[in-house]
Amino acid sequence: MRYSVLYNNVFKPNPHEYPFALTVVFYYLLLGANGLVASNNSFASQLSSHIASHSNKYAYYQALGYSLKNAITDSASFHDRFGAEAWLVATSEILKPFIKDPQERLDILQKVHRAATQAGLEPGLILAVIQIESAFDPYAVSRVGAQEMMQVIPFWKNEIGRPNDNLISLETNLRYGCTILKHYLDREKGHYANALARYNGSYVSYHYSKKVMAAQLDYWSEQ
Repeated sequence: MRYSVLYNNVFKPNPHEYPFALTVVFYYLLLGANGLVASNNSFASQLSSHIASHSNKYAYYQALGYSLKNAITDSASFHDRFGAEAWLVATSEILKPFIKDPQERLDILQKVHRAATQAGLEPGLILAVIQIESAFDPYAVSRVGAQEMMQVIPFWKNEIGRPNDNLISLETNLRYGCTILKHYLDREKGHYANALARYNGSYVSYHYSKKVMAAQLDYWSEQ
């Protein structure tokens, strides 16, 4: 994943687009002064649509930039501001098919990064687990009662003596899920396939592990 390419071509407005728009306006005014545009309503309509499109895009970038600034400011798990901006911007774009609202995406990514980092895990691995477990559905409940994005089974609350913890809270769910996965990874001496299989309760099979590892490689690897 090339952060600079994603940032410049997907999220950051292209500064060359706006001089182009101004050039079009200049020619529009020039042609209008010579009475040439009056007979070309389609050109005027296209120009108006073009300018409106750029205005909407600029407003979108302004709103997203404000949200991103807040997320970066509150992202203590990142080593530096540039790292926070690069990761949040690039990963938010990948998350878009699952979460439409940009502010919600940034909030989720910030919490995932913090929980993963605190547990000593790669954020990309946790995002892959969430993708396979719940497809980022905060209301997901499995047939055995596993809850929220990381599909944590409630019996863990009693197991550690915290029956009142709310697994529907994303931060709590992430803390549980990351801690459990880290425990299994340490138990398996860093063997990801075994640890993921234990997390999913399917230790005799690597089907789940392969799906998570493929998702991480295809979507969430920090290349």
